[in-house]
Amino acid sequence: MGKNKVIVVQNINVTVSEENFDDYICITDIAKAKVGESRGADVVKNWMRNRATLEFLGTWEQIYNPAFKVVEFDHFKSEAGLHTFVLSV
Repeated sequence: MGKNKVIVVQNINVTVSEENFDDYICITDIAKAKVGESRGADVVKNWMRNRATLEFLGTWEQIYNPAFKVVEFDHFKSEAGLHTFVLSV
């Protein structure tokens, strides 16, 4: 398991996790600062449902993940934006 640290960005505490020499920022911390503690997770869920977000993630995976399954991803992409579509982090 990696190490966590907190950085302050524009007066917002943002958790940064380190794993295998890579750093990951907590987008939920950023969302909570914008809309409040109780709605932060909802903002992230809605962002993950967005077609543009999904297309960005698919492009990133194609570039950096040699094991990425493009055919399986097409199913997610076709569902993106629908009110019934949910993508877990």
